[in-house]
Amino acid sequence: MAATTRACLVALLVALAFVFLELEGAAAGSAGQQGLQVQDLLRRLNKAPVASIQSPDGDIIDCVHISKQPAFDHPSLKNHTIQMRPSYHRGGLYNGSNIAPRPITQTWHQNGKCPENTVPIRRTREEDVLRASSVERYGKKRPDASVTTGHQYAEASAPNGEYYGTQMIFNLWQPTINKANDFSLTQTWVTAGSYQNNDLNTIEAGWQVYPAMYGDDNTRLFIYWTRDAYGKTGCYNLCPGFIQTNNQFAIGGSLSPVSIYGGSQYEIDISIWKDQNSGNWWLQVGGSDLGYWPSSILFTQLADSASSISWGGEVDSPDSSTPMGSGHFPEEGFGKASYIRNIQVVGSSNNLESPNAPLGLLATQPNYYNVKSTGANSNWGTYIFYGGPGNNPS
Repeated sequence: MAATTRACLVALLVALAFVFLELEGAAAGSAGQQGLQVQDLLRRLNKAPVASIQSPDGDIIDCVHISKQPAFDHPSLKNHTIQMRPSYHRGGLYNGSNIAPRPITQTWHQNGKCPENTVPIRRTREEDVLRASSVERYGKKRPDASVTTGHQYAEASAPNGEYYGTQMIFNLWQPTINKANDFSLTQTWVTAGSYQNNDLNTIEAGWQVYPAMYGDDNTRLFIYWTRDAYGKTGCYNLCPGFIQTNNQFAIGGSLSPVSIYGGSQYEIDISIWKDQNSGNWWLQVGGSDLGYWPSSILFTQLADSASSISWGGEVDSPDSSTPMGSGHFPEEGFGKASYIRNIQVVGSSNNLESPNAPLGLLATQPNYYNVKSTGANSNWGTYIFYGGPGNNPS
C-alpha cells in the first residue's frame, strides 16, 4: 500500500511539474508576444529624427521632418497636403489683463530648438507603454471616460448651440497626484454628438499632470480627439490624426514655470477654431499656431460645427483624493484658486464673442471640487474659478 501511495504521489508530482512548465511556457510566450507588440508600437510612434534634444526633465525631444510625423500613419491621411497656416486669425474681445505677462516655456527649450521644417515630438519609451493597461489602450482614454466611477468634474459650459471655436486663458498649476493611475487636468472640450449614440466627437486641449502616462508629475501640454465616444478612435497628443506644423512646442512636453499659491501666477492661452476655408480645426497655444485636426477626415459630427463647449477641471481618482487645479476651492479667489479667464466662443457670426450668459455650471462632487462663475469684467471678460483639494484630510 505504501509503495502504491508513493507511486501515485510521484505521478502526481510529475504531472504538476508538466503543468507548471506548460504555464511557464505560456507566460513566457505571452510576455514575448507583448514585447513584440510594444516594439512594433514604438517603431510606429518614434519616427527617425533629424535631430534630438535631451530635456532637463528627462524627456527626449525628437525633431522629426514635418512630412514624417505620426499623423500620416492615419490611413486617410496618406496623400494629405499639409496646410502650413490657417487662412485667417480672429481677434479677441478681451485682451487686457491686470496680470503682467509672463512667458511660458517648455523645459526642453533650455537645451535647444528644432530646425525649420521639423516638428518636436516627445519620444515614447518602452516603460511609457508598459504603464498602460494594454498595448492597444496606450494613449487612449477608457471608452466610458466621462461617466466612469472616479472621474470628477468642475466645469462651465456655454448654452447648446452652433459653435466654430473657443479661446481662453488658463493659469497653470502642478497638483500632487496621490495614486499612481490618477490624473488631474484643466482643459476645454469642443464637442458634438452624444454618448448615447456612440457618435460623440471631441476636440480637447489643456494641461495635465498624469504620472501613468508620462512617468512623472510634471505639468504638461496635451490634446485629445475622438469621434466614437472614446471607443476605437482618437488618442492623446501626436498619434495618427492631429497634424503639427509648428517647430516650437512639443505636445506632451512639460510647461514651466507654474503658478505659486499666494504668489506669481503663470498662464497659457489656447485657441481652437474651424478654418471655414479648409474645414480644418486649428489649435493655437501661446499665440503660436501648432497645427490642426483635418475635420472632414477625422470627424463625423464635428465635420460641420460643435454643439457644446466646456471649460474646467477633471480628475480621475477612484477615492477622489487627488486635488484639482491649485488644490483650493474657488472661493479663495485670485492667487490661490485656479481660474480660466477671457473665455470666448466663435458662434454663427464667425467672430469671437463672450458666451451667452449664464454659463452652465457642473460640480460632480462639490464638497471636494467646485466651480464658481462671477460674471465678467473689462479685463478678464467671462471667467470662472474652480478646483478643490479632493477627499484629502491634509
